[in-house]
Amino acid sequence: MPVTTCVFDAYGTLFDVSAAARQAAAEPAFERISGCWQAIAENWRQKQLQYTWLRAVVDAHTDFWTVTGEGLEWALERNGFDGDTALYDRLMALYRELQAYPEVPDMLAALKAVGKNTAILSNGSPDMLAAAVASAGVTDLLDDTLSVESVGIFKPDARVYDLVCKRFGCDKSEVLFVSSNGWDAGCATGYGFTTAWVNRAGEPVDRLPWRPAHMIPDLTGIPELAGL
Repeated sequence: MPVTTCVFDAYGTLFDVSAAARQAAAEPAFERISGCWQAIAENWRQKQLQYTWLRAVVDAHTDFWTVTGEGLEWALERNGFDGDTALYDRLMALYRELQAYPEVPDMLAALKAVGKNTAILSNGSPDMLAAAVASAGVTDLLDDTLSVESVGIFKPDARVYDLVCKRFGCDKSEVLFVSSNGWDAGCATGYGFTTAWVNRAGEPVDRLPWRPAHMIPDLTGIPELAGL
């Protein structure tokens, strides 16, 4: 069936998760991280994701904002900034207004121009996602923002992917699911979506039972994959 609905992971896919540390490092008040902001960003993201998986496995769900803060605490300690509350507060504030990748607005506008449904499906809590969408200026280009908070478990649990067809009344085969996380795209393939992995870093494919249907370097090719 043709694609009617294009659904995007948020963090790392539409929004640049390195932007908070990069921006803080450029500010005079936080120049102390100018030599290690990349490591902080990488460690932060790594722990943020790991904590979602672990909480899902042991049925200890909490909101993504809490997980994000816990991941940042670990990353700051790992890089020698344990107890630096000013840095912690600034990075968390910047995370609420992450920069979108430059191709995002035009890509979403192209999909909307031909009547495709567009949505976010994210681990993010609703208030986090609302802030990021507004900051990126793409509110009018999305039909909905779907959060795992409505089912109380993080991706890649199938109950999260279920939210898409329930919201749009479509079949799985009509969905193009796009994520920058190889594991997310792979698991969504197993669920039944057509998938695209945005592999900006050129990483190897995750060794899972399923593989993304498409691998692309950025989001500019999404309209073509959606049949435009």
